[in-house]
Order: sequence, then structure tokens, then C-alpha cells
Amino acid sequence: MNPIMVESLNFSYGKHLVLDDISFAVKGGEMVFVLGKNGAGKSTLFKCILGHIKRAGGAIEIDGAPLDNYNARDLAKRVAYIPQASAPTYNYTVRQMVTMGRTVHLPPFSSPTKEDDSIVSDALQRMSIFDLAEEGFGEISGGERQLALIARALVQQGKILLMDEPTSNLDYGNQLRVLKSIKELAQSGLTVLVTSHNPQQALYFGDRVLALDCGSVKAFGAPKEVLTPALVRDLYGVNVEFADFGDETVILPRMNGAFSPADDLV
Repeated sequence: MNPIMVESLNFSYGKHLVLDDISFAVKGGEMVFVLGKNGAGKSTLFKCILGHIKRAGGAIEIDGAPLDNYNARDLAKRVAYIPQASAPTYNYTVRQMVTMGRTVHLPPFSSPTKEDDSIVSDALQRMSIFDLAEEGFGEISGGERQLALIARALVQQGKILLMDEPTSNLDYGNQLRVLKSIKELAQSGLTVLVTSHNPQQALYFGDRVLALDCGSVKAFGAPKEVLTPALVRDLYGVNVEFADFGDETVILPRMNGAFSPADDLV
């Protein structure tokens, strides 16, 4: 049984087709990168899987059951969504932010129990931010905020994580630290679906890549099998070369003629 299964998914905004016959399955313990330029359908795909918008056609299964079988509360116990980190309007402590993830397990109007507090502490330890528990969420670094949001997702105790560009606006060091932490979660058995604009991250950390282009699946498979200079050019309109350094492959832009002749980026 695959934790996520999407078959022949279609979605339109009015007459504008955004997702066109999307099919893929994500295995347990996989970290799958969803690549594609702005407007390729990545965010819409996530909204469909989360049940935030009603698909026009096709099927989505979560843990072997149709998505329509779940109400919002039950789905939140299985699937956690981690948005891009941003400073909150109110400066909650890191512990308070993470504790919010326990809401789906609490009866209405009840307070967290000692068991909830223990689960929160374990998640903070797991993401190596326990020492920041009483710091203001808006006062810590962007990388630390992203780790706190992941900890908040962990306390929901679902087995599926959907992450929307988790390294957006992070410096290079924090990007690597956050991605390493996410990879360790996948290796522990969680299923992770993450959007990214950086194919190099998919090569380093991904188990598989789902490449979307104009709302359709351009490629789906192991990064070293499907990520090619031709695919990167098709997705982003830039010319690149792949260079091997021992066991590592690096994607290098071709500085002469880096953009396609049509130069769609202008």
C-alpha cells in the first residue's frame, strides 16, 4: 500500500486547465521532490491532496483509502502540511507554535496534557531545537523557524509530510541543515513530498523526482535517471551541464548561451 496514490488527476480554474492527467504514487519512507517552474501546478497539486480544493476528475488515495473518505480532522492525523517559514503576527514561543500541532488530537476547548507536552518535547529534541523552546518564534532564524514548523507537523503524528519550498529564503547553510533533517525523517519511515525550484537539491536528497510542466507530468523517477540537461531546459528554459565529481553530480549553468534563444524569462 502506497501512502499517497494519485491517478488521472485533473483540476481547472474555470476554463483554465491547471492539472492534466496527473498520476504517481509515493512509497513509505520516500522523499520525493516536485519540480517545475512557477505556475506548473505544484501548489495546486498539494491543495488537491490536502482536500483544500475539489478536483475535477481522477482519484487520490491516502493510506489506501479514498481522500473523500476523510474529514478534515482525520486527514490532519495522517497528513501534515509544512508551509514556508515566516514571522507570525503574534510572537508565540517555539514551544507554543509546536504545541499547536497537537490540536487535531485534543477535544474542543481542552488544554494540552502532560502526554502532549512530552510529545512536543520529543519533537523539539528530534529537530535539535529544544534549547529554543522558550524563544519567540519571530526572533529565531529562518532555518530555526522552518525546523520548528517541521516539529509542529511531527506532533500531529501523521506519517505523510507535504512541504512547500522548505528552503525558500534560507541561506545556503540553513538549506542544507533543513534538508538533512527532512531526509532523516524520510529514512525513519515518514513519507515526504516536497516542492522545490532547485533540481540540485533533488539530486542530493531526493529518492524520486516528479517533474511538472504546464500541469502535466514531464518525468517521474529516480533523480539520476530522469534529471538530465534536456529536462532542466524544458522545465526552466536554461541550458546546463552535469558534471560528476566522484559520487556526486553537480548541475552547472552554461554561462555562454545560458538561456534559450526564445528567452522566455524576459
